[in-house]
Amino acid sequence: MTDSPSNTAALRDLAEQILDIAKSAGADAADAMVVQGVSQTVSLRNGALEQAERSEGTEMGLRVMVGQRQACVSAADLRRDTLRDMAARAVTMARLAPEDSTVGLADPAQLSSMRDASGLELSDDGAAPLPAEMEDEARRAEAAARAIAKVTQIQSSNAGYSHRTIFLAGSNGFAGGYVRSDYGLSCVAISGEGTGMERDYYGDGRIFRSDLISPEEIGREAGMRAAARAGARKPKTGKYPVFFDERVSSTLIGHILAAINGTAIARGSSWLRDALGEAVLPVGFDLLEDPLRKRAGGSRPFDAEGLATQKRAFIQDGKLASWVLDLATARKLGLESTANAARGLTSPPSPSVGNLALVGPEVERETLLREMGTGLLVTSLIGSSINPTTGDYSRGASGFWVENGEITYAVNECTIAGNLRDMLGTIRAANDARPHLSRVIPSLLVEEMTLAGA
Repeated sequence: MTDSPSNTAALRDLAEQILDIAKSAGADAADAMVVQGVSQTVSLRNGALEQAERSEGTEMGLRVMVGQRQACVSAADLRRDTLRDMAARAVTMARLAPEDSTVGLADPAQLSSMRDASGLELSDDGAAPLPAEMEDEARRAEAAARAIAKVTQIQSSNAGYSHRTIFLAGSNGFAGGYVRSDYGLSCVAISGEGTGMERDYYGDGRIFRSDLISPEEIGREAGMRAAARAGARKPKTGKYPVFFDERVSSTLIGHILAAINGTAIARGSSWLRDALGEAVLPVGFDLLEDPLRKRAGGSRPFDAEGLATQKRAFIQDGKLASWVLDLATARKLGLESTANAARGLTSPPSPSVGNLALVGPEVERETLLREMGTGLLVTSLIGSSINPTTGDYSRGASGFWVENGEITYAVNECTIAGNLRDMLGTIRAANDARPHLSRVIPSLLVEEMTLAGA
């Protein structure tokens, strides 16, 4: 599916049409998002085709403001009569909503001059993959996983594709849009039988199909991971170092993002609410956002309120440097938006981060494992008990037990616990971050946590 100027122009016409209708219905201000796209998925389970789906269409989300009250509605039926009903309903809802002094569109002087994604390479405009091609790739991944010794079955092998055009327009004069594509392939393999079964996975997702690693490599890695987990048992109980593998380390950084989100700060419900300017990571570590990275899944030329996105440091040399803000949370805190607004079709904007990288002192992964001595290498996390106000952390985990710097056996059914402020203040980073991901986070070693196992 190839985007064209006429396609983008049609979405612009739709957005401007609903804005005019909303103004006629009594809205003082409004913005609209229109998304047109196609997606398809193919899923196999133990060699049998389990699911093949395709969807395409155009949907619209409208936000209206009456004074400092707002409401959001959405529709997939874009006939003019439907749009009139949609706008009238939104205006009625807004009049009944509570007043909020932070509601309002961006001032025209704040708006981005960048109105498309030129140069960011966010869309592969080649031909869409045929369902038969996607099924073939999923089968090849499955076959490669099944060929690994100790793999007893394949839980799933999935291929996915989407291509969509996004257009945003507001009554403040903003109008811009861009195209985004995604390709993905993944495989979940199982080793063992009965109550001794263990599961693991591998996958890859890219903007350009040509960048995807081969189905054989994906399946082989999924199979090897599952086979390595055969015979897993509970680890020792006690206090040990915990090494968060690269595939799960981004969850730790995700807890920082949740804690510095403007919504949590404005509510006072964050364990970092008073930490601006204080050390939250070791000296030398920066947490950087770059919304303008080429071929990155979290890139965007402007945010969901039309503000210009730019590189930014949320943590600099270990110290918390900025909150994550949209216009509303910035107004609540008496600050400027960091252009981090994101929104769906049915909700108003809220703060969110796309591309992110943790940059700092790095050590070879194997060296870091040796230096940790005895402890837990975590490759999977389940459940979550995170206190957003205190930072107390507790999660189910599985992975591998490390003894004297060497992996000795697979681990399951254990719990790791600590406090995020203490944990993050002691991290050490490996050198294994994958640069093509939107979250470029390496494996992270935490000095000490409490393990509940055998």
